[in-house]
Amino acid sequence: MKWLRWVLVPAIVSTVLLSVTSPAFAQSPDPDAIGELTRGLNTLWVIITAALVFWMQAGFAFVEAGLTRSKNTTNILFKNLVDFVFASLAFWAFGYAFMFGATASGFIGTSGFFVDGKLADVAGLPGLAFWFFQLVFAGTTATIVSGSMAERTKFSSYLIYSFFISAFIYPVSGHWIWGGGWLATLPFGAGFKDFAGSTVVHSVGGWMALIGAMALGPRLGRFTKDGKAVAIPGHSISLVVLGVFILWLGWFGFNPGSQLAIQGGNADVVALVAVNTNLAAAAGGLVAMILTWLFVSKKPDLGTTLNGVLAGLVAITAPCAWVTPVASIAIGAIGGVIVVYGALLLEKLKIDDPVSAVPVHLMNGVWGTLAVGIFATENGVTGLLAGNSAQFVAQLIGVLAVGAWAVVMGGILFYGILKGVWGLRVSREEEIKGLDVEEHGVEAYPGDVIGSLAAAD
Repeated sequence: MKWLRWVLVPAIVSTVLLSVTSPAFAQSPDPDAIGELTRGLNTLWVIITAALVFWMQAGFAFVEAGLTRSKNTTNILFKNLVDFVFASLAFWAFGYAFMFGATASGFIGTSGFFVDGKLADVAGLPGLAFWFFQLVFAGTTATIVSGSMAERTKFSSYLIYSFFISAFIYPVSGHWIWGGGWLATLPFGAGFKDFAGSTVVHSVGGWMALIGAMALGPRLGRFTKDGKAVAIPGHSISLVVLGVFILWLGWFGFNPGSQLAIQGGNADVVALVAVNTNLAAAAGGLVAMILTWLFVSKKPDLGTTLNGVLAGLVAITAPCAWVTPVASIAIGAIGGVIVVYGALLLEKLKIDDPVSAVPVHLMNGVWGTLAVGIFATENGVTGLLAGNSAQFVAQLIGVLAVGAWAVVMGGILFYGILKGVWGLRVSREEEIKGLDVEEHGVEAYPGDVIGSLAAAD
């Protein structure tokens, strides 16, 4: 009679469950329960997307390591690690308060130092969930600079920079925009708009990267005595490809996560943002490949194509919620143009940026921010193409203001404190031997040393 047991047991269980749950189905939904469920889902969404943004640190590390020489790999990886270590503590102690604390004349936050577990809800989220999401953005800003200063920076000097950008420089300009400060409330258009950080994150990091690279000067051998540029190839394009794919993945947390919610109408915005993010990346990569192939090296260059993808991602970060998919392709395509010719411009100016951080993050951060004022047509924000010139004015003011802030702070930090007092650059001998051995005493590829010793014997 085994068949009887297999029939009766499920039938009895089903009857009991129906008798218990049927009254609940008959009642109207409990608003409090629905509210808690919504809050929980949105919190889960924000934590997951924050984790994706955190994982971008690995992407930056691989890109920078691959584009530089093997003798500096440990140094590159170490800098990317300490960026997030320092960002976590600096943003916890000071940065969050300066960025999201009670505003002082729209310039800087003044409350909430040394974050504890009593943070008030923000945008319907637990305060600590919002803090964690903002932390990973602070860490991203800090790590942008690492590549532009690669292969010649004192590790101790880099630690000082890493702390100050997360504790003060990034949070103050961030307060102007995301903390309810003076740029967010400009009387032009809808106020300055930056959905996920083309200016807040990428331009600030890009300006600091530019000032840092200028303060350091070029690597040994990067330019000849008569000013001709000499390529210094990185040691692993494989690492670069892996890093870009990690960053591309992380951007689906960076941009869609910035909606801070997933339920109801928010889902439509999140979907639009995800599609726009991907299309801009693809357009940037395609245009960078074609331009290099036809007009620069006469061959399809993988490294430039990868930077084109990143350029498209940076450019779409500000406007991704307010433009159509067609517009996102145009924005990404122009980003691909900017990264190709921006890198050539830096060479003419004899500024050594080993990973093209300035064209990718600064130039395309500026472009993406202005693109809001040109292409925006969605979700309550309109730009020039929709007949609203005021929004472009707001975007231009924001670009200039944040640029001025970052340049002044970068000048004080890199030229005044680090170069003028502490010492910013390693010695000639240390640079030649490599920072892995000279700064850390650890080779990323010890087999290379063993091989060279065997050859010497």
